[in-house]
Formats: sequence, structure tokens, C-alpha cells
Amino acid sequence: MTPDIVVVPHTHWDREWYLPFQRFRLGLVRVLDEVLDTMAADPSYRFTMDGQLAALEDYLEIRPERLPEVRRLVAQGRFAAGPWLILADEFLCAGETLIRNLEYGMRGAAELGGVMRVGYLPDQFGHCAQMPQILRQAGLEHACLWRGVPASVDRDAFAWIGADGTAIRTQYLPGGYGNAVALFSGPAEALEDRLAAFTETLRPWRPTGPLLAMYGADHSAPAADVTTAGLRVATLHDYVTAQDPAVTGLPVVHGELRSHARANILPGVISARMPAKQVMARAERVVTRYAEPLSALWLPGGTAAPKLLDMAWRRLIACSGHDSITGCGADETAQQVAARIAEAEQIGQAVVDMVGASLADRAARDTVVVVNPSPFPRTALILADLPDSRAALFTPDGDRVPSQRLELAPTLLDETVMDDLTRLLGRVHERELFGQEIVSWSSTGDVFTVVVSRHAVTGYDYADLRSAVLDAAARPGPWRVRTCAEPVVTVAADVTVAPLGRTVLTFAPPGTAAPHSAGWTRPADGTLDNGLLRVTVAPDGTLSLFSTSPPSAGAQAHGVGRIVDGGDAGDTYNHAPPRDDTLVDAPIRVEVESVCAGPLVSVLEIRREYAWPADSTPRARSESAETVTVTTRAELRAGERYLRLEISFDNRCRDHRVRWHAPLPSPAAESFSEGQLSVVRRGLTGEGGCGEKPVPTFPAEGFVTAGGLAVLLDQVTEYELTGGDLALTLIRSVGLLSNDRNAYRDEPAGPQLPTPAAQCPGPVTMRFAVLPHPGAWHEAGLPRLAEEYRHALLAVPGSGRAPAASPGVAGTSPESSGAPPAAGDPGASFEGFGEPIAVDGVGVVLVALRERGEALEMRLVAEHPTATEAVIRGPFGAARRADVLGAAGERLEVTGGVVRLPLRPFEIATVHLTRTG
Repeated sequence: MTPDIVVVPHTHWDREWYLPFQRFRLGLVRVLDEVLDTMAADPSYRFTMDGQLAALEDYLEIRPERLPEVRRLVAQGRFAAGPWLILADEFLCAGETLIRNLEYGMRGAAELGGVMRVGYLPDQFGHCAQMPQILRQAGLEHACLWRGVPASVDRDAFAWIGADGTAIRTQYLPGGYGNAVALFSGPAEALEDRLAAFTETLRPWRPTGPLLAMYGADHSAPAADVTTAGLRVATLHDYVTAQDPAVTGLPVVHGELRSHARANILPGVISARMPAKQVMARAERVVTRYAEPLSALWLPGGTAAPKLLDMAWRRLIACSGHDSITGCGADETAQQVAARIAEAEQIGQAVVDMVGASLADRAARDTVVVVNPSPFPRTALILADLPDSRAALFTPDGDRVPSQRLELAPTLLDETVMDDLTRLLGRVHERELFGQEIVSWSSTGDVFTVVVSRHAVTGYDYADLRSAVLDAAARPGPWRVRTCAEPVVTVAADVTVAPLGRTVLTFAPPGTAAPHSAGWTRPADGTLDNGLLRVTVAPDGTLSLFSTSPPSAGAQAHGVGRIVDGGDAGDTYNHAPPRDDTLVDAPIRVEVESVCAGPLVSVLEIRREYAWPADSTPRARSESAETVTVTTRAELRAGERYLRLEISFDNRCRDHRVRWHAPLPSPAAESFSEGQLSVVRRGLTGEGGCGEKPVPTFPAEGFVTAGGLAVLLDQVTEYELTGGDLALTLIRSVGLLSNDRNAYRDEPAGPQLPTPAAQCPGPVTMRFAVLPHPGAWHEAGLPRLAEEYRHALLAVPGSGRAPAASPGVAGTSPESSGAPPAAGDPGASFEGFGEPIAVDGVGVVLVALRERGEALEMRLVAEHPTATEAVIRGPFGAARRADVLGAAGERLEVTGGVVRLPLRPFEIATVHLTRTG
């Protein structure tokens, strides 16, 4: 009797890992050549390409002549492509990056002929809480995965309930994505025995029905003769979608999947190569919350922005791979990942520069244009370099903007001796000299002085300068030629801007700048106080925080910021301390310096010197030590309830982990952390059961809070509740990709390759903010505070290159006066139609904003534990809901430009908004 087994030939393709991308691609070409040749010779053969389209695109870039063949096989359903572009790590990129990954993958696979309609997640190191909702909103009814499944699951399928309550049938892969890799190896006469053994192993997981045999492994092609075994051969799409998508009667699992019970989830990747996590978060932020939305609002059609944004997104998605951003690859791989992330950020910044230039061109030269990237009104600090004689800013209504002088730039830029003064003219390019614009010049004795400025507003004629130089050059030299900058002061200004709007601030008239600290009383030395939060420094360099104003009045925390250095004899996958570890947390010396103090911003710099062991072994840390100075920059700004911190040091030690500790104000048995469009509750332990120590370290993206202390983050960060403290990992230095004898893991996670760059030598800097608060995370408004902390106002100096627009916020621009916007005018945008676009709602967070055809696509998420309502205001005539792929759905009522959208807790909502008229 033929066993009831369905064989799925496939490969798992790590696009880059212990080899860099291009070296792995050579093997990919070999594997897919073999697979396509087999499929051409055997019409019954089927193949599943790992759920990620990128590998197929990589292949076709080398073998473009096989594109028609691939399209035919995909359209016939014999070759399963998609639905992802990349198999991403779900905790080390933003939720929007996961959505775009799925969008690119499904769109690309559809263009080839069809999409595998299974949310295949074979090798990710755990799964985020919003994945069920993301998959279902993309029209997928099934997930399929291996790692992170808890011990409570005793079947090969379970109901996975996402953060918002969405349920999806999930195909579990007992034994992993290669559970049948050896099924067809060995003597043919023993195949019956191997099939019997496979059935005996898998049948307890699936008492009735066909068993799923995943026949494939990493970087290899399945055997060509698999179809001769008399078993059914299918794609993963065929097997999984044949199952009833109903979840009734299945085991139920809620939220994220991070259990160690069934497979290793390798949690150390959260803190491996921490600098990569920093630049990834920054690049995502530049693209998602600045370049894309601001170009949609402020740039006319026909620019290069859409193509640039596509390029940036492709690079971001490529870097989100589960062996890429994780840092668990070879050093060469890490270098390529870093380069692609840098390119993505640079492309995004280029689009932001286009927006800034467009707005600056329409503002006078003695102005600063300020843009708010948030969908609610913001009052926040900007930094502006202003002429010293005009170092104040005024609103369009003529009110002075609260400001504070920070530093005066040096004025002498260059002094050169010239025998021939006419050489100076060769340095001048139109009006530019030393990167600034010429304001004036003078000749006194043997000195010729040119004054330049970043904000030149006076008239200029090159002929006048040339004449002055030639007249002076008629006298004998040598000449001392001085280039001096007009005195410029950096000013912090407290600016109010409308939601997703702009305002144009004007320099003060010459000589009118007034003192910037009138009415402000400086606090005692070693203290910061902005009326909302008071901060003091203890002798050991730790901080005490006292909230002094509602809604957090009375909340306090002490001993905040203890630095703890410990050994790490693990690898990029798993932290593992030496058997006899030595923890160092007491500084040798502490110094505190006031960097600046004022009504808008005050900064203390705390320098602590430590003696850290130079390296570690699996047994103990070394006796030799490195002297390391850890600098904490503590910054308190007007109007902010949190303290901004920047921790920096020069990492000269190896095989160690450095963490920032803060004692919890109240005992806590659980933490709440934001990430990937959800807020997840976690306990003090992890579930074990496999061969990996279930360490309770977890990822957080936007914030983490426990026991009345919250930390606002601007990158994915590893944290742990330990000994009554909240601990954040600043750096984890290791020298092996995988340590064959890792004390916290019973088997290798990869080849034992040296990774000296994963020691992260050199400068280390990490930024976050901290605040004590009463009540729960949502009562403290942490999603809103995280939005404000992560997204600074954008400020650009006016250039006056185009006809000047009237200074003002949204609603006071020329476009709002009744005249229609000119064709091609940057004001021909949503914002320029007389009112800003605003989003209100308790816990409602803006995820993304972009153009989608004739509509503006807005994605929101309700980061709130109870039902809420999003209220969208703007110049809209029509609105529709859409899925995460952009397919339009039900119409929404628009009343007076207002859209009301009820939301479930943690619901992701995509809305298409169309202009009025």
C-alpha cells in the first residue's frame, strides 16, 4: 500500500550568509539550472522556490533567456513563486518593511504567472504578533512555519491569533523545512523502510490525511527522480491550500511565536552587530516617514522620486533577510548589508533633499522652512544657523519664536598669502567661496578680506568684486587674503507646526536679537529641570528622575544608567557567558560637566571610567584590562517628559556584552514592548524544551516599559528584566559566526567561522530616552511619545530661487487663498489645499503615507488595548478602505473632509483618500 505522503521538492536559499551574496548566487544558478532541466524532462515534477521571489530574480538576472520557461512553469502551477520578496527577520525590521516585502513579492510573482498563496515562513527566528493580520489582509488564508511554536501545539496545524484577533490556519512543520531531506537518500530497496519511519514520526502530528514531506535542504536541488517513488509530488501551494482554512477545533496560539520548545530561535541575533540595527532603523525612518510621505505632499508629478523610492525600498527589503540584518553571516556579508542599507538611506535622503529644495526655493533667503512629519500638531525644537546680528526667528504672525543660543561658529575660514592677488578670482565660482556665498569685501593695507555667509541676502555682482581685486592688485604684494564667515550662531528654536504641514520663520531684523534666557532660572549644578522632569546625577554617575507635572507627576526612578560589562563566549546567534563570569559595574572615576543650560535645552555630560577585562574564554574573563571611558550625554528639552540619553565609548575589548541598567520603580513580572505595529506583553522567562537555553532577552522597536519606567527607542534593541532592573544591550562583541561549543546551545547554528568584525571594535554610540510614568503603557501615551521622539521636525533654510510664497503654516499659503495651484507647482499637493492633513485618535499611529495612483494611501495602526477611532481630516472628497496590498475595498463616509474609522485593538487600517474637486 502506498503511504499517504505528499512530497514537496524545494530548496531553502539563504541569499547571503556564511558566503556573500554573489558567491552564493553562483550556486543558485547551478541549482535552478538543474531544477528547470528536470522540469523540462519530467512534466510531473513540481518545485517550490522557498517562498521568496528574490532568489528567482537573482537567477533570471544571470539567465534571462530562461524567463519564458519560468513564466510558463509558474502559470501552470508547477513552479511555486512568492509570496515574499525576501524571507525577512520579523523582529529586526519595521512592520511597514514586512508589508512592502509581501507587496513586492506578490506583485512580482503575479507578473510571472501566479503567486504561492501561503504565508511561508520556514526559517525565521520567531514570528511577530501582527503576522496573521498582515497575511490575511494580503488575501492569504494559510501560514506555514517551523520555529517559535510553543509546546502546547501537538498537531501539524494550529490557529494562530494575531495581536488584533485575526486568526489564520498555520501549517506547522515538525522537524523543520527539511523533514524529508533524507527520505530518498540511500539504497532504493530501503525506501519502504524510510517511508515507514517517516510515517511513524509524522503521523502523531497528523492522525489522518496526507503527510507533508518537505524534500529539500539549504542550497541544494532535490533529486530529479523523486517522481519515480510512486508518491504524490506537489508544490507547497498545492498541499497547504487544499486544507480547510477554518481554524475551528485546532490548537490556539495567541500573539508572537518566540518559544524555544520546538526549535532554536537563536535570540542573540537581536544584539549581534548592533551598528547594523542602528543604520537599518535610520534608513527605514528616512524612507518611510520622511522621503515617501513628504514627496507625496510636496513634490509635483514627473520627478524622479517614485523611481528613487522604489530603489530604496528594494534595498531595505533585501537587507531585512533573516541572515542579513541579523548579523549572523560572514564579515563580507555584513559589509555588503551595511553598504545596501547606506544606499537605501542615501536614496531616501536624496528624495528628502528634493522636497527641502522645492520648499526652500519658494521661501525667501532670510527664512527657515519647518516641516512636521507627524499627523498631529507638534511643538518641538529645531536647530538653525543664523547670522549673529539676526539670531532670532519670527512666526508669520510676527511673534517671536522662543529660542536659545547654543554656539557661535568660528569666523576666520582661511588666510592665504598671495603674490598675485588676481589668483583670488580663480577661487570664486559665481558667488560661492569656501562653500558659502560672498557678502562683501574690503582692502586695508596688505590685507584683502572677503566676507561670506550661509544666508546671504544682500545684492552681489561679480563684476564689482573683480574690479576691486584688480584695483588692489595694481599695488605691489604679497597679499594676505582672508576669507571670513559672517558671524553665525546655532540657535535652538521651539517651533509649532500644523499636522503634516509647514511653517516659514523669518530672521529677525538686524540688531533686534534679544537675550534668549529672560525669565529662566538656572537649576543647581548637576541638575536638569524643564518644569516637567527634574534630573540629578549621583556620585556614581547614575541618574535620578522626578516627574513634576501631570500626567506623570510624582513618578520617579533612581540609579538609572548603571553600565554593566560582562563576558560573552557565545557567537552571533546566542549569548553565552563564561563559566566564571566577571561583571564590572563600578566606575573608577566619574566626571560631570554642564555642556549647555537654557530654557529650551540643557545638557549634562557624564564621563565614567572603567577597567574592563580585555577578552573572554568559555572558562573566564582575562586578567588584563582595558581602560574605557563611557560618556553619557543627558539632554532635557522644553516640553518633553522624557530625558534624552546618548551613550558612547570606544570598544577596545573582545568577547563581551555591555548593558545599560535601570532599577524599576516598582516590582514587575512583565514588560510591554512596541514593535512591528503591536505592543507585546512578555514575562520574566522563556519557554524551553529544545536544545537552546531559553534566555528571557527580547526585542523592542519603539519602546519598552516595565514597573513604571519606560525607554523610548529609535532602533530595535535587546532588553531583559533581570534582578529588578530593565537592562538594554548596548553592544555584544563576539568573534565566531557559530561556536560549535556554545554553552547555551547544544548544536551548531552554522559553520564555525571567525567574524572579527562582529567584535564591533571602535566607537559605539546608542541613543534612547527614558521616563518614569504611572499607570499602564497606553495611559502614559507611550505610542505618541515614541512618535515624537523618533521623528524630528525637518528644517531647511530658504533659498529664494523661485517666486517666494507667503510665509505661513498650512492654510496660509498662496494656494489656500482661492487661486488654483499652478501646474508643476510644488504646492499642488494635499497640504496646499487650504488645510493640513491630520489624524486624531487614542493610540492611533501613522505607519505610512504615499501616493497610490490618484489617491493618497494612508496606513494606520491602533496601538491601544481597547477599541478606538481614527479621525482623519483633510481636503478629501472620497475615501475607501484598502488591504495592505493596496486593493480598494469599502467606501467610507466623508463629511466635511472628515473620515471616521472605528478600529479594533491593534488593527492595521489602510485608507485611500482622494482630493476634493
